[in-house]
Amino acid sequence: MKNQVIADIRVIPIGTKTPSVSHYVAGCLDIIKQTEDISYELTAMGTIVQGPLETVLALTQKLHESPFNMGAQRVVTIINIDDRRDKQITIKGKVQAVEQKSR
Repeated sequence: MKNQVIADIRVIPIGTKTPSVSHYVAGCLDIIKQTEDISYELTAMGTIVQGPLETVLALTQKLHESPFNMGAQRVVTIINIDDRRDKQITIKGKVQAVEQKSR
């Protein structure tokens, strides 16, 4: 298996007609669902994706463009990447490691 990274991606459209952004998030989620070699977890405040670094970076660019294509005038994208090279990591594995150490 090729080395996988985990990334927390937040795409924030600004200059929209309404304070609701769920329409834009749904558009981004559709792009994620169509991307091969990516697993994801949608959260209330962002989306966590897992896959090869090149794929995650290319996906991030598509996600950043999506709100513009939907009429947003300004977009801020925040990405945090966890790239561990000494062993394979997974979204669930990271959560399990913390839960095992929690009282």
